[in-house]
Amino acid sequence: MVYKQVDVTSHYTHLPTSFKRFGCEVNRKKSKFERYALFTATGLLWHPQGQWSESQRASTGADPPRSNPVRIVLVREIPEDSTFLQRWNDLVLQMERPEVFYRCEWAVAIQAAFRSAFKAPPRPWLFLGHEGDELVGVASLTADASEQNVSFLAGTTADYCEFLSPRHRRLEFVEAVLAELHRLKVSNLVLANLPADSATPAALQVAAKKYGFHLYTRPAYFCPQVKLGSMAERQELKTTVMRKRQFRKCLRAMERQAPVKMAYSRSWEEIQGALPAFIGAHVARFQAVHRVSFLYAPERRRLLEELGRRFSDAGIVTLSRLMIGDRPVAWSFGFQFCGSWLLYQTTFDTRDEEYSPGYCVLAKILIEACGIDALKRVDLGLGSEEYKLWFANGNRQTLHSTLTTSPVQHLREIARYRLATEVKRFPKLEAAIRNSRARLKL
Repeated sequence: MVYKQVDVTSHYTHLPTSFKRFGCEVNRKKSKFERYALFTATGLLWHPQGQWSESQRASTGADPPRSNPVRIVLVREIPEDSTFLQRWNDLVLQMERPEVFYRCEWAVAIQAAFRSAFKAPPRPWLFLGHEGDELVGVASLTADASEQNVSFLAGTTADYCEFLSPRHRRLEFVEAVLAELHRLKVSNLVLANLPADSATPAALQVAAKKYGFHLYTRPAYFCPQVKLGSMAERQELKTTVMRKRQFRKCLRAMERQAPVKMAYSRSWEEIQGALPAFIGAHVARFQAVHRVSFLYAPERRRLLEELGRRFSDAGIVTLSRLMIGDRPVAWSFGFQFCGSWLLYQTTFDTRDEEYSPGYCVLAKILIEACGIDALKRVDLGLGSEEYKLWFANGNRQTLHSTLTTSPVQHLREIARYRLATEVKRFPKLEAAIRNSRARLKL
């Protein structure tokens, strides 16, 4: 069966007039980017003759346009209701690429850890998209005291942040959220760490203009990754890692002190006992180079404990330790979820720096991952540090989007990014500015 000249005017009344029909006469008047933005965000395929076939529907997973619009409910505190949280996690599995950061446990852990952290703790703004009784979208945001500035709730703690919905409903859901933010008279929306391969950036491009937001999207981070591949490719990767000269040299040096082994803790009891040493080593490592650790603030340490406790029940969290005898010298706090082993926070004991324990714990994890059939990749996390690039065979780009109602603020954001790009040409100056901002908590 073929759906010819599908007129969606009555279904998607919020779309620009030029997008109301899939006919070639109308669509060809718009730019390629505008057509791409719309159809990427909705999950539909555009056909030169204005047709949408069953085979295209099967390949994209898209359903025909729906008659019921998404209804937004704003919740200002995340309810710890088991039924609701399970529906949230079910929605995560419908994303193009599910990530552990999208799960409800991450948002609930932030709410619990930061609640009494500052004079002005984060104010969760949870936008829930409903179609009837069905949960079809979740946007976990936070607002400042003035409720004028909004951002992702996990924007400073997660490697990836997203608007959660099936891909073919993304434009509809993003538009519904921006419509509600417009109604609430929000001035600024900052969206950090959006995956570039997501449907969300294209949806924002369409929705921002409609609701009077000036959108500026720039590159944020590259996240190096190791793709494991087939059994033959895994064996080749494992052999390559084990043959690396530095890895073998460092292992031999450590083995002169005591036998070297890996310990993988997955239960909360084991993780809880190992966390103090890990946190202490993490803070000390950054202090040694005059920088501020991610775990320096008490609320971030509480966050790590909350994540460990909540994800251990689902068997998702893993604290990996490289041991010389009974003494840990390197740690990696990570998550195994939906085919990915993500290394969230990694550190080492600076007293053993000469043995490159951080490099060795990463090599050991890759060797371990090659033997786990359920894993497809090891995600080395935000940042393109040199030691990650020694192993990576791929990467994932993230984006930073700002939406503002002020043209002046929009231009200021562009100027700030271009200035920062120039500063990066001078590494010492960049390091000094970053350390100063971290100390002042700017």
